[in-house]
Amino acid sequence: MKVTVVDERKEAIREPYVVRLGGWTRERYLREAPEHARWEFVHGEVLVYSPASAEHQDRVGFLYRLLAGYCEIKAWGKVLMGPAAVELSSEVVREPDLFVLAPEDVPRAQGSPLKVRPVLVVEVASPSTRTIDLIEKARDYARGGIPEYWVVDADRGEVVVHRLRGDAYEATGVAAGRLESAAVPGFWLDVGWLFQRPLPPVAECLSKVLA
Repeated sequence: MKVTVVDERKEAIREPYVVRLGGWTRERYLREAPEHARWEFVHGEVLVYSPASAEHQDRVGFLYRLLAGYCEIKAWGKVLMGPAAVELSSEVVREPDLFVLAPEDVPRAQGSPLKVRPVLVVEVASPSTRTIDLIEKARDYARGGIPEYWVVDADRGEVVVHRLRGDAYEATGVAAGRLESAAVPGFWLDVGWLFQRPLPPVAECLSKVLA
């Protein structure tokens, strides 16, 4: 299924957007959602996201290379990036920007949607997705039992770190300094790296993490 979002002049909208389409079933979503675009299924609605900006993709790519490089060197788990569907329940399928699987879950990470639970999920927020990332997805990831969830908020210059405490997340904003993952053993980053322009070389950052 192809969706084109247009304005009153029937010209394609260039600004970031999120379109909600009601009346869908999980089966229809799995059958019709395009593999190349970011669509999510949440309680009978499909969320259609606009194409990501270059800045968004730069940050996702930086984090992917940093985390994937670390996990490869440490021989720990697997890092995947979107669009890759993760089934949190029969009523919720999300497509995180980036997520990490524990070593024991890697062999079961097959097909779509994935039915394994990531240990860490990362979303890079934009003005059009901030509420979804900070509220709606936080709720769904907590209910899905995701131990750790980061939201990179470039407009506010911080990473909002969610860690599972019982059935709900405890959230903390980190604007500077060292951020250590509780889910990926030994992994950390300097929050400032994420907001530098241009982004720092991944190899240099990875060497600091490993040191």
